Amino acid sequence: MKLKIQITSDQSQTLYNEELDETYHSVHGALRESQHVYIKSGLEEFKDKEVVKIFEMGFGTGLNILLTWIYSQEHPQKIEFNTIELFPLELNVWSELTYAKGIEQQEIFTKLHDADWEVESKIDEGFTLLKNEISLKDYASDKSFDLIYFDAFGPEVQPELWELPIFEKLYNMLDDGGVLVTYSAKGQVRRDMQTAGFTVERLEGPPGKREMLRGRRVG
Repeated sequence: MKLKIQITSDQSQTLYNEELDETYHSVHGALRESQHVYIKSGLEEFKDKEVVKIFEMGFGTGLNILLTWIYSQEHPQKIEFNTIELFPLELNVWSELTYAKGIEQQEIFTKLHDADWEVESKIDEGFTLLKNEISLKDYASDKSFDLIYFDAFGPEVQPELWELPIFEKLYNMLDDGGVLVTYSAKGQVRRDMQTAGFTVERLEGPPGKREMLRGRRVG
């Protein structure tokens, strides 16, 4: 992959994939997008839950999981984080990213990226991580989840990840009351989520987007 670091509107970094002509995060603010979509609109829904089981599609730069770990330090709950990534970043790429603030966060960011694939790793006393190098189509788990971060490249770039069978699979991966959040607000995505069984909300989007979607498995 040909990747370049790009500075977004909030001065945080994203990666630009030249082959796909797509960025990993919003150019209107990578940090603000992840914070708004995945933490504020997703993880905060479970702020009173003792253990939160999260599935992320896909690991990418590691920004979403770093923000999740930071949140977990401020709330008395345990996180079981599962993520998949078919094309993990090389050391020379992720080591140049500056999402971490301070020595402790940098140590955790490094630990998240260095964690072995296909093996559950203990990041700290309240945070475990399992990374799988696999496609979503081929992924299977005997675990169900409270929360899904759906952070695939956009429908124009990876349409096969935004079709009805994918949302049916994701719906079945959730516990009752479970939530899926995504930055997308496309009408077809919303309709496919509803057909798959989700109760779907349109929420205010992050900077640069009017709306985002949150789906919930009810009953």
